[in-house]
Amino acid sequence: MNHVQRGKKHVKLRHARAIAVFGIAVFALTGARGSHGGGCDNSSSGSSSSSSSGGGGSHSDSDSSGGSSSSGGVSVPGGGGSADKAARDVTIDKCAYDAATKKLTAKITVKNDGALDYDYSVTMKFTGAGATSATAFKSGISVAAGASATAELTTPYPGTGDGSEYTKCEVKRASRV
Repeated sequence: MNHVQRGKKHVKLRHARAIAVFGIAVFALTGARGSHGGGCDNSSSGSSSSSSSGGGGSHSDSDSSGGSSSSGGVSVPGGGGSADKAARDVTIDKCAYDAATKKLTAKITVKNDGALDYDYSVTMKFTGAGATSATAFKSGISVAAGASATAELTTPYPGTGDGSEYTKCEVKRASRV
């Protein structure tokens, strides 16, 4: 193979790489979501909700953050695509057992960096060595575009001790509509 043939082969490889990069960029920018009647729904439950504000479309992001953990007050969900966006918007401020109410509590901050207002739903999971897994759920956490909101999620304490067996809480699931 002479240098002209090698040059042509190199150009073909560069062209193929450019097409692949372009395809990935389009996929990343569009989120590769399916269309459901003029809106987009990226919900793992398969249900779609609609809200109308002049244009008549809907948008929903939903994800399970399998492999999430909290560390230093910050939720770190697994994965890295647009499907994690709702979970990445949630920061865990504090998880504790409230002896007065006998409930496990999670204080969170939801930050919406997007251009649209969203209502968030969050499920927290409380775990620890020797502890029965417990979950807390809260929906209707309204966050305006470019703003933050705080919320407290609680669930009854399933144990009989002082709650010290619960050493970790994490975002199990988060969605926004």
